[in-house]
Amino acid sequence: MAGGREIKTKIKSTQNMRKVTRALEMVSASKIRKAQDLMKASRPYARQMRKVIAHVAQASTDFRHPFLQEREQVARVGYVVVTTDRGLCGGLNSNLFRRLLPAIKAWQDQGVEVDVVAIGQKAVQFFKRLKGVNLVGSVSHLGEKPKLESLVGVIKVVLDAYSANKLDRVFLAYNDFVNTMVQRVAIEALLPLPVVAAELEAVEEGKREASPNTPVAGLKLEQQHDWDYIYEPDAATVLEYVLARYVESVVYQAVLENLACEHAARMVAMKAASDNANKVIDELTLVYNKARQAAITQEISEIVGGAAAV
Repeated sequence: MAGGREIKTKIKSTQNMRKVTRALEMVSASKIRKAQDLMKASRPYARQMRKVIAHVAQASTDFRHPFLQEREQVARVGYVVVTTDRGLCGGLNSNLFRRLLPAIKAWQDQGVEVDVVAIGQKAVQFFKRLKGVNLVGSVSHLGEKPKLESLVGVIKVVLDAYSANKLDRVFLAYNDFVNTMVQRVAIEALLPLPVVAAELEAVEEGKREASPNTPVAGLKLEQQHDWDYIYEPDAATVLEYVLARYVESVVYQAVLENLACEHAARMVAMKAASDNANKVIDELTLVYNKARQAAITQEISEIVGGAAAV
């Protein structure tokens, strides 16, 4: 059995650790409400963008934007991966990577190159170490109130690559906020839009699960009409602007969803860590009391034995 001084040192270190976990829990609890408010405030804009894209895509314009054209030969795909900047949030990031790696490997087994745009420090560190994947862009430390201006650069890298035929498919991977206790990994098609529509049809038919609050939910592209809009100044300029804003809104919404997931996961993880620290302290205190009692009993026995010998 360990000595009393060693046990007291362990108890003290565990108590200090408990102070840290409690502080992190309270900080996340205070920030989660603001993160949820930001997430919910951006959803109406994302939904309105879906309606606009759905109507524009159904029109029979002579100009066909590259985002609306599905390519048969897939030689290179891109992933926009959204993670946290800091750790101590349970298995939030590891669950995302665990779901993402098999999808990347499936493309690589088909001889397809994979490019990654990382949003968040954890994604940057992970994909820098991962072999066989090209990290073409990254952004991190977006803060508690992410700004769209900070994301425009990495989003433009993906959009320009797709428009230049350097990418044939683009996917978005992030953590979808369901509630405080549940965060779901979401890997969804971002481009081209017909692939997005096909995935949404699978969701509606029950072939796969998805949250109804995802930015792409409800988008319909399969129906075509014989009418067209009047574009000013021209269809190419209008579609280029609107479709770019649509992709930006989807990625920005994913960042806000992931931020809410981060605070919720960290609050739950730190609450569990504090509870475990309490259990460890109770167990160590019991061991310390037993050790002290054993030492006292031994001293008494030695005193009694010495007195009897005299």
